[in-house]
Amino acid sequence: MRSKKAFLNTTSSLILELVTIISGFIVPRLILSRFGSSYHGITSSITQFISYISLLTAGIGGVTRASLYKPLEEKDSQKISAIIKATENFIRRVAYIFAIGLSLFAILYPLLVLDDFGWFFSFTLVLILGMGTFVRYYFGLTYQMLLQADQKQYVIRFIEIITTVVNTLVAALLIKLVGNIHAVKLGSSLIFMANPIFVFLYVRHRYKIDTDAEPDNSAIEQRWDAFAHQIANFANNNTDLVILSFFTNLKEISVYTVYYGVSNGIRKLVTSVSTGVEAAFGNMIAKGEKKVLERNLSLFEFLIYSLSTLLFTCLGILIVSFVSVYTKGVTDVNYIRPEFGYLIAISEFFNCIRIPYQAVARAAGHYRQTRNGAIFEAVINIVISLVLVKRWGLVGVTVGTLCAMLFRTLQYSIYISQNIVNRSVFVTFKRLLISGVNSAGIVGAVSLLHLGKVTTYYTWFLNGLAVFGIALVITAGFSMVFYREDTKGFIRLVQGITRGRRKT
Repeated sequence: MRSKKAFLNTTSSLILELVTIISGFIVPRLILSRFGSSYHGITSSITQFISYISLLTAGIGGVTRASLYKPLEEKDSQKISAIIKATENFIRRVAYIFAIGLSLFAILYPLLVLDDFGWFFSFTLVLILGMGTFVRYYFGLTYQMLLQADQKQYVIRFIEIITTVVNTLVAALLIKLVGNIHAVKLGSSLIFMANPIFVFLYVRHRYKIDTDAEPDNSAIEQRWDAFAHQIANFANNNTDLVILSFFTNLKEISVYTVYYGVSNGIRKLVTSVSTGVEAAFGNMIAKGEKKVLERNLSLFEFLIYSLSTLLFTCLGILIVSFVSVYTKGVTDVNYIRPEFGYLIAISEFFNCIRIPYQAVARAAGHYRQTRNGAIFEAVINIVISLVLVKRWGLVGVTVGTLCAMLFRTLQYSIYISQNIVNRSVFVTFKRLLISGVNSAGIVGAVSLLHLGKVTTYYTWFLNGLAVFGIALVITAGFSMVFYREDTKGFIRLVQGITRGRRKT
């Protein structure tokens, strides 16, 4: 059952990420070509600032999921209802606080961009971009956590796939016919509001939730420890843009978001493979299946390291040429930044390979034990980025992110090796060394090719196909040589899932 759910979760997540990537290229490109880099920059900046207000909910999701694994396994409806009630009470209080914070931000943020946009223009844009988040908190976030803990992320994903496709079509239509950024973003907000409402209705229909249950507040007592973890996550994903907002200009932010949009799409493809794995690990821990946990962790590491090495090496090689085509005709700022592209690829690699260690720690509910490492990660990112941003701009803040991600990945690996699973801490260093040599082999092989000059999406696609083919062959070779048992285990797992689906 765990394997079947994992297959559904992974498949739906991959489809969603592909749809999101396509949408993420179409809509921003249309905004860039119709409105210019400043408009693209301000919408990206506001979205990131709103995500910082969203820190109010940080920590509650992971703690709620960890608390639900055991009662879900035991089918204890009353315990599930008590945890859901406590979480819902907390989240709805947060929703009201968020509304107040959003209002204050809408008043103050326009003062930062007065040189480019009028106060009322920015004020209303903030409110439009933030309204969907409020609805998500109030209606769907709590029930989304329940579905995640029950390994049913695929329900959420299929809803998101539909709304993402609809949003892309509506946004493109509004950009062409109306030509007003407020109308475009209002249309998107209204469409995405459907997500939490559908989740709310689905859970109320499918689960026996006692809405009058006494809330079990003890189940979410570690939320402040988990809060530190989310702070670190936000620091790595958002600190760069916030610092750039204060020390550079909207055009530099536009450059950052274009590159980040590409790398973020690849990262989401990798993370989509991990959808449901934390819940599966939580189920193994709830059942006391330690050997099964260790075996599946090794398989999961193999998959994430191999996939990350393959995709992010290709990203480092191809990202600049893609951006050159994507921003063709946009001349108000230089988008060709090779060093920046390479650093983003490396930092996102480290961001992804921590996924297995993070999933095990969260599944075990070890938020308090790993809290200090999360705090230190955020400090590293902020301090180094602030020191380097004035001199190196985009490159400087990315160096800060890279240093923080490297530290946290190693810290997570060492912790779970010493406290949750029984193995040597040198397993991670071995995998990192193999990935480094693998990546160098791909770069070396590609350098022997004489790739054609990229002037269109078609020529970029041909180059990308050649690079990916070489990278795939080399990575597969490394897997056969260095991860023979993991490779066999992964093949058996896929065959088992496929046979199970055929029988079904």
